[in-house]
Formats: sequence, structure tokens, C-alpha cells
Amino acid sequence: MSKEMKFTVFCIENYKLHRALSGKAVFRLFAEYDVFSYLRECYDTLHTVGAEYLNRDIDEFLKVRGANL
Repeated sequence: MSKEMKFTVFCIENYKLHRALSGKAVFRLFAEYDVFSYLRECYDTLHTVGAEYLNRDIDEFLKVRGANL
């Protein structure tokens, strides 16, 4: 498994706890709003920050794209 894939799994697991969602729900949300591409494209920067920052950043990313959180 690549380091980017491990990071993506880390983000899914942390975000599901942050939002009290199932892994499947987070996967669907990330797929619908293209969060996976964002995580992949910004990996170099994002993998250096903590889980709380990542969760807030993903929340903001989703809100800008019209997700109802």
C-alpha cells in the first residue's frame, strides 16, 4: 500500500470519528465531493498536520462544495 493510500485511510478513519459516521458513509461523502483527489493532490502538505487540523480542513473543503454537514 502506498503512503498516499495509507494517509487516505487515516483520514477516513479520523473523519468518521470526528463526525460520528460509518466508514461507508465517509467513503461516499469523500467520493461525492472529490475529497480523495484533494487528499492526493495536497498530500505533501496535508500529511504533515495533525488529525484535528485535517478534520477542520476537510469540513471546510466540503462546505465550500455545498456539502450539508
